[in-house]
Amino acid sequence: MMTVVKSRRIARELVLQGLYAEEMTRDSPCKIVEDLKRKSTFCEESSTYFERLLTTTIKQRDWTSSLIKERLENWDLSRVALIDRLVLQMMITEMVFFDDVPSKVSIAEGVEIVRKFSTDESSRFVNGILDAVFHSLEELSVPAN
Repeated sequence: MMTVVKSRRIARELVLQGLYAEEMTRDSPCKIVEDLKRKSTFCEESSTYFERLLTTTIKQRDWTSSLIKERLENWDLSRVALIDRLVLQMMITEMVFFDDVPSKVSIAEGVEIVRKFSTDESSRFVNGILDAVFHSLEELSVPAN
């Protein structure tokens, strides 16, 4: 069935699918974008947003992972559920590199997406990490995009 992508929420959910696919297959971001676009119909704005969020999240994976690690208390990143980690990476990327999206929207979207695709406890965990990143945005040393 063809998905019609008219909203950023649906685009974010497809980015999550793309991040998961990349994690499992290590296919190139270009191939993943191509595969997901074949299964979906995007309006132009959603298409651009989807591609940019997916590729930027993959490109900034190590940096966003380090931000997440710094905010984990007595917990190792390898123990964080994969979906939770991918949503965190995606939403941190959006908060830092997408000036047209308010950070509070990124946090709310991350919580809603993880609520839909992960465990019952995940929404509180993701909210806490994203909120901690939000409160340190001005002090972050942001890599070039």
